[in-house]
Parts: sequence; C-alpha cells; structure tokens
Amino acid sequence: PPPLQYGIVLDAGSSHTAMFVYKWPADKENDTGVVSEHSMCDVEGPGISSYSSDPPAAGASLVHCLNQALRDVPKEKHMGTPLYLGATAGMRLLNIANLQASDAVLSAVAAMLKSYPFDFRGAKILSGEEEGVFGWVTANYLLENFIKRGWLGEWIQPQKMTLGAMDFGGASTQITFETRYTIEDPRNEVMLKLYGQVYKVYTHSFLCYGRDQVLKRLLSKLLQAESYQATISHPCWPTGYHKRLSLSSIYDSPCTEKERPSLALNTTITVVGTGNVSLCTLHVSKLFDFTTCSFSRCSFNGIFQPEVSGNFIAFSAFFYTVDFIQTVMGRPVHFSSDLKDAAKTICATSWSKLLQKAPKLEKRLADYCAVSTFIYLLTTKGYNFNNHSFPNIAFQKKAGETSIGWALGYMLNLTNMIPAEKPSSHKSMLYNYWVILILLFVVAALTSLVTAVCLLRRSKSSTI
Repeated sequence: PPPLQYGIVLDAGSSHTAMFVYKWPADKENDTGVVSEHSMCDVEGPGISSYSSDPPAAGASLVHCLNQALRDVPKEKHMGTPLYLGATAGMRLLNIANLQASDAVLSAVAAMLKSYPFDFRGAKILSGEEEGVFGWVTANYLLENFIKRGWLGEWIQPQKMTLGAMDFGGASTQITFETRYTIEDPRNEVMLKLYGQVYKVYTHSFLCYGRDQVLKRLLSKLLQAESYQATISHPCWPTGYHKRLSLSSIYDSPCTEKERPSLALNTTITVVGTGNVSLCTLHVSKLFDFTTCSFSRCSFNGIFQPEVSGNFIAFSAFFYTVDFIQTVMGRPVHFSSDLKDAAKTICATSWSKLLQKAPKLEKRLADYCAVSTFIYLLTTKGYNFNNHSFPNIAFQKKAGETSIGWALGYMLNLTNMIPAEKPSSHKSMLYNYWVILILLFVVAALTSLVTAVCLLRRSKSSTI
C-alpha cells in the first residue's frame, strides 16, 4: 500500500473541543475522494470560550488529545502533518462580548499548538457562513456527490444533486443547500467551483440558536413571564425535576444580555418542571420572529431562504436528539408529525421515568422536551419542511467511518485538496490493469467458445 499522509483539525465548539486526525494515500491522484478519519479525541472539559478568565487553561486543556495525535501519527510524519484549529460560535460570542479575552484565548491555544512538532497552520474563528459551507462540503465529499472512482479506475462526476447540510451546535445552527432559485440576499450566496463544476449554494448561520443558547434564552423568557419570582415553573422540564439557578448562569451571554433584569446576578431562583407541552411550545416559539420579511420569502427573523429542495443530512445535536427519541423513547421519526408527537411524549414523561430509561444521560435529560420542540419548530415553521419534504432529512453522525461536520471540509479547503478544475482524463494505473484483465477475459472466453464449438462438431461427426 502507498505511504499515508495525515492532517489534524481541532474543532473548538462552544460546549467542547474535538480533535480529528485524517489520513490519505500520499500518492493519490488529482487529490480526490480518498481522505478518511484516522482517529478522533474528545477534549475533556468545556469549550475554549469558557476559559476567558484563564486563557492559559484553554491551551492546557488540549494537551491530552495532542499527545494522542503524537501517537496516532507516525513519528516520521509529524513535521509534514498540517495542524489547524477552527473555533465556532462560542468564540464568535466571546469575540462580541470581550474582544481582548477572545484574542487572549486564541493566543494561548496557538502557543500550545506551536509547541508540538506538527506543521501548525493557524488558529482562527470561523464565520457562521464558513461553518455552514464547510459542513456541506464535508457531507457531499464523503458521500461521493462531487466525484467518485469508477470501477475501471477512472474519475466519474455523478449527475445527481448534492445533499443539503443542517448543523446544530451549542451556540449556532446552520442550514446550507444547493439551489436553482435566485438567492435574493447576496450575504447568503456562495459560489463554489469544485472539480470543474460550479455550485450555487445558499447558506445561513443563526447565532444564538444553538442548543445551549436556546435553553438559556428559553429560561430568560420564562423568568420574564413570571416576573423574576423566587420560584418559577418550567413547562419544558419534566414533572418531579427542579433546580436552583443563579441569574448569572442565564445572563452571561450576548444572546440573553438584552433581557438582563436589574436584579443582582448572584440572585438564585428555583425552577420547577411542570411538563406542559402546549405551554412549552408557546414559549419556545417566542424565540422565533415570523412577522418581518423584506424578501419574497423568509425562514425567520427576516432572513431570506429559498424553498428547501432535495435530500438533507442533519448532524451534531440534530442527530443526538433524534437518536434519543428513537433509541431511548422507542419512537420512529419519519415525518415532522412524528417529531411533534415524540416531543409531546417526552414532555409528558416524569423525571423519575426518564431517569429509569436513560440514567447515563442524566446531565442533559431534563432538556430533551425543550430541544425536541425547538427542532420541530425550527425545521417546520422555520425552514419550511413539510410532511412531504421532511422524510428527505437523514439524521446522521457519520458517513462510513468519518464524522460529519465542518472540520474535514475546512482542511480540504486549506490544503487545496479539492481542485477547482476537473480531474484530468488520465486514467490511474488501476485502469490499465483493468483493461489488461478484461482483454485476457475476452480472449479466454473466445478461446473457450471456439473449443466448445469444435468439440461439439467433432462429437456430431463421430455419431454420424
């Protein structure tokens, strides 16, 4: 087998950081279709944006996974292995709230990465649009929608539509898909030329619409509705569940700061679950604004979006939530109505019953009612999927053995591993072997046929 090359990407999300090590044959022709995930490592602790008051700790948090990379990549390949860190919506929010702290965290992280023997190529904050587009590239690259190897060893461009990509992180959510419709807002249009083919792609990233920020914003709305009393009810939490929260844990984000009350942030309140699905839906729907639109059509908050078309892949927290519904709650999710019904069931299940079903998920268990309701409203009322188009969404974590997310698309872009031009018509060595084998097969088949005909004639003449 040809020697392998490696690349490393750290996906610094808002809630945690994951490291991916990729590999590909060093002699690969035209830099196409053969990169796969070699290994991955989840960094312990929260996302790097959580270390704003102690930036060096952000760098130190990566040590365990970087040491794993030293073992996973052969020593002689270390110097030639590109290493990237991309930070997403958690750092975008920190950048808005405290530019100095954001720069300090990135510097501390970069210093740690530079201390390793890899080819460090930068730590940066991705824009929401980059995050969306690179996730779309990853999904379609892995599913061979751009290009694939034919059985004769030649490169084939499949004549089929690409897949749309939907990502749901801790602090933002992205929707990206190829469209033939006019994209009325130029900020949502990306033209990509990959393997000689031009793709017109719509993308939008909704900051503050990731899982963790949605839950904070929902708590803020509930506090407002109940006039910041010492004890408030939470219709999306299960009955039998309650928790004491400090106001600072809710209003420590640019996503909620506009609603910050005049009360001291060290004030604590008791939040009690009531498991009321209709009230839960009412409060979650307040996170969306469907009233304003200056375009021919919008998703929500006045953002232009063309009609969704074709197949979609939904990953990150989309996958984890639907996986919970299917495996823990034992309910199928084929139609949007299934998602609505599942949310209703989760909301009506008591805390003790949920704990019985999934004791290992205790940390996130109370929030599945709210998150399922949010995903239902986001996909149907927000993105306008209906019972006809919703079944076109596949909720998936991986394609083959490789995780779906922006990290691979980011590396492919920065290392120029997806050429803009069409791969040359030059066939690989594999093709030449196939031609020889086919010729030998044809010759053998013809020889067998001639021999059979001769034997048949001989046997006929002998019987006469």
